[in-house]
Amino acid sequence: MAKQDYYKLLGVSRQADEAEIKKAYRKLARQYHPDKNSSPEAETKFKEISEAYEVLSTPEKRKAYDAYGHEGVDAAGGAGFNNADFQDIFGDIFGDIFGGGRGGARGRGGHRAPAGSDLRYNLEVNLEEAIKGTEVEIKIRTLVACKTCDGSGGKKGAKPVTCDTCHGQGQVRIQQGFFAVSQTCPACNGQGRTIRDKCNTCYGQGRTEGTRTLSIKVPAGVDDGDRIRLAGEGEAGPNGGPAGDLYVEISVKKHEIFKREGADIYCDIPISFATAALGGEIEVPTIEGRVRLKIPPETQTGKLFRLRGKGVKSLRGGHKGDCFCKVVLETPVHLTKEQKQLLEKLEQSCLASNKHSPKEKGWLQSVKSFFEEMKF
Repeated sequence: MAKQDYYKLLGVSRQADEAEIKKAYRKLARQYHPDKNSSPEAETKFKEISEAYEVLSTPEKRKAYDAYGHEGVDAAGGAGFNNADFQDIFGDIFGDIFGGGRGGARGRGGHRAPAGSDLRYNLEVNLEEAIKGTEVEIKIRTLVACKTCDGSGGKKGAKPVTCDTCHGQGQVRIQQGFFAVSQTCPACNGQGRTIRDKCNTCYGQGRTEGTRTLSIKVPAGVDDGDRIRLAGEGEAGPNGGPAGDLYVEISVKKHEIFKREGADIYCDIPISFATAALGGEIEVPTIEGRVRLKIPPETQTGKLFRLRGKGVKSLRGGHKGDCFCKVVLETPVHLTKEQKQLLEKLEQSCLASNKHSPKEKGWLQSVKSFFEEMKF
């Protein structure tokens, strides 16, 4: 089957310059790429326009094609992508199609050394430290810049040379059939350069294992699960690359008295039967100290009292939460014979009238209605 004219395939004239040809190819590549177009003809069309672009974008091949047609480029070895073509063409097209770019460590982009990995450290603090803030010292085991070579990876005076694997490109090409992918060169980590006279301490990596001691300032108001980011305190990058970040995740220990929910504090306050029935004033704890709380007569167990502004100052909003005290009726234990007799007299006196236990009366009525409806 005769091949179509390359200019007609791309929809450009024979006088089109390199920019016009590339623009036409990019437009068609988006239209016919198999991952974007599922029609049976799309893959064949994509191969044809890619072949046309490869020839017309290469000055020598275009000159041979203009002079001798398809026979001219076929005789010269056919159309195929070299490493530079792959990065320029497919890097741009795939970046547009898949939403990615060609960032990262790359020799052609300035020989940028890759950054080190980010690290995570779990820091446990008690409730008081989380509320008021604190400063703690931690030790982390990580990769640090080699002291012998100052992170360069080479011996003193050693200079980097062009990588023999990628020839300075920072990328190597792997092809399987029609499709090809580009990946960071494993020999130079994408820098395009290597050091042959390597450091005897780090063996050319520019970093070694070590322990670092850091002082962490925990701000007032942090809560369980909050994270503190320390820029540049993570793992050192290879060959002098920038360090990653350290993320300190806060874990707050369980408190014996208080329970925190956001900016509010909750606690249970046990009270006696007499205080609940007759009322009184009791002393309750808050995170700022002790306060006096008035208990009104006939207080029921589970009653929640709110102390405004006695909670935690929010780390983000700046407002202060409240302290909620839930009273819990404490049943007397280890009663004497006399005390039991007094309680029995009180019970008999209360039973003589229905007005002392309003909740009990309503509850009993609900139970009665429930069983009547069930009709066992």
